[in-house]
Amino acid sequence: MSRPADPATDARHMARALALAARGLNTTSPNPRVGCVLVAPDGEVIGEGWHERAGEPHAEVHALRAAGGRARGATAYVTLEPCSHHGRTPPCADALIEAGVARVVAAMADPNPQVAGRGLARLRAAGIAVECGLLEAEAQALNAGFVRRMTRARPWLRLKLAASLDARTALASGESQWITGEAARTDVQRLRARACAVLTGSGTVLADDPGLDVRLPGTQRQPLRVVLDTGLRTPLAARLIGRPGRTLIVCGPQAGVAEAAALTAYGVDIERVPVQGGGLDLDAVLASLAARGCNEVHAECGARLAGALLAAGRVDELVVYLAPLLLGDAARGLARLPGLERMEQRLEFDWTDVRSVGRDLRLTLAPRGPSAPAVS
Repeated sequence: MSRPADPATDARHMARALALAARGLNTTSPNPRVGCVLVAPDGEVIGEGWHERAGEPHAEVHALRAAGGRARGATAYVTLEPCSHHGRTPPCADALIEAGVARVVAAMADPNPQVAGRGLARLRAAGIAVECGLLEAEAQALNAGFVRRMTRARPWLRLKLAASLDARTALASGESQWITGEAARTDVQRLRARACAVLTGSGTVLADDPGLDVRLPGTQRQPLRVVLDTGLRTPLAARLIGRPGRTLIVCGPQAGVAEAAALTAYGVDIERVPVQGGGLDLDAVLASLAARGCNEVHAECGARLAGALLAAGRVDELVVYLAPLLLGDAARGLARLPGLERMEQRLEFDWTDVRSVGRDLRLTLAPRGPSAPAVS
């Protein structure tokens, strides 16, 4: 016998669907993270699923397979509007209709222009009761990068910095290993793992020779490694070249043809964008990454690029690992922000999270003003 809808029960099942969606945190790129829970009319959970990888079945299909014939008359709780178009997999809206579900509760509409309400409309046209908006903020936060790419054609960008108590990132000589402890460095690996791309500048490549890869046990996907290198200074011997996954170097239109050819021979992708204000056009860079399917970009870079990203208003989340040590006045600062002469020019942030990570503090901030939801 069917039970009437109960707000608390609906919220509990949607929270479970969101927890399932989060299991695809590191693997669904460039697709969104989606979870689904199927509940029979008597209240029993009969199927669960989440989207695991692009090209593989979506969350609804996994849940429907688990439920089998019991899906008829059930309620489906989905964290994102079921798709209505043929991509690498058939439309999930059609799968729900064919299974005979009676009700669909979606956390949020799909911002993808190929869907954008069409999935919900198709379900309603088939006589299915449809509701949308339950735990919407949580669903948007889980997919802030996907939402940003679909609505503004650029990725959601996180800037990670590590600093001493006096806000210094390296000694005057450039030495910076290691400011933070092992626990904080492992935590950074988790941030890299969820990103579609890890971005840095050529200055960091020359100074620190980072690998920019994910070194966590069981890593299934390496994010795209991106170096902003106006004049193609990245050496062929750099650690990030030849590692598993892809490397993209973004350079200026006048960068050397011979240098580009040599890097390409080593498997590096080269892309040229306009130069603006003495550096690469950051909007062109981000648009290019969005065109490559990048939802979330994780930036680890020096003070010059960090300052440029902050000054341009392109940082959606700032993560600072603060170590309990002092490096002194001569050490290098967090971000180069020339031209700040009046208090009204300052950059302001809101705290979204503060927690201990080993001996260090992880400070998470969001810029004041319009921005995408913070990713928790």
